[in-house]
Amino acid sequence: MNFLKRIFTKKTAQIERHPCFSETAHSRYGRVHLPVASRCNIGCKYCLRVLNVTENRPGVSEKIISPTEALEKVNEARKKYPITVAGIAGPGESLINEETFETFRLIDRFHPDLLKCLSSNGLLLSDKLGILKELRVHTITVTVNTLTPETGEKIYNFVNFEGKLYRGKEAVAILLERQKEGVKKAVSAGFTVKINTVLIPEINKHEIAAIAKEYAALGAHIMNIIPLIPVAEMMDKRPPVCEELREARIASEPFIPQFRKCKQCRADACGVPGLEEKVTSGAPEYFHA
Repeated sequence: MNFLKRIFTKKTAQIERHPCFSETAHSRYGRVHLPVASRCNIGCKYCLRVLNVTENRPGVSEKIISPTEALEKVNEARKKYPITVAGIAGPGESLINEETFETFRLIDRFHPDLLKCLSSNGLLLSDKLGILKELRVHTITVTVNTLTPETGEKIYNFVNFEGKLYRGKEAVAILLERQKEGVKKAVSAGFTVKINTVLIPEINKHEIAAIAKEYAALGAHIMNIIPLIPVAEMMDKRPPVCEELREARIASEPFIPQFRKCKQCRADACGVPGLEEKVTSGAPEYFHA
């Protein structure tokens, strides 16, 4: 019992210093996102990865940086802000880019007090837990948008897994199974796990509470329901209105705590969430996996 109490206390302390996991920490502490992950292994129809300094959304970075440049960015960020978290949130998929692990090695060596966090689609999560544990990564966010291949086919174009390209329901079935396996194993391995779910009213609104229930049962600690940003192939889809977001969170909260302050940050965001200077200029440069 004492052992379990120590584990719980440690996780609580971690979350209380993480502005993307704790609403109390959100306006008190800063995070620095390190855009070292350029490649991706799935095709989300709502995703448009781009290099610019104009857009404030996921999948966007001014540039891709090297692990060494990432360390320099952390050094500078800590001089300016109360940084508690160094995170890798793209602009591609963290776990398919070796630069992710090289960056965390440097952070662990030179900033061992920082929480290390990554965002992932979950496809490779179960395969990479060993190295993430070795690098002392603390928190993991997995984006889960559906529980069914039928709905998923409307959200994803393809899955690239073990050297083979899959499409349609077959692709989604692989992704969904790997996501569940990855989250379950991550929780068992001691990681703190958050589930991100993009609410697309015309596609997955009816599944949000079911996702919450399913992943709560797998041990996820918190859920973040975020509104669709209509870009790429979902440019013609409408984002949820505030009432739809509120209803989805209320329906999901009986199963898993809800995080309500997400700013849907850029892959190179730095500072206290919501208090950074807004970027206003720069031409976009598009890139692909």
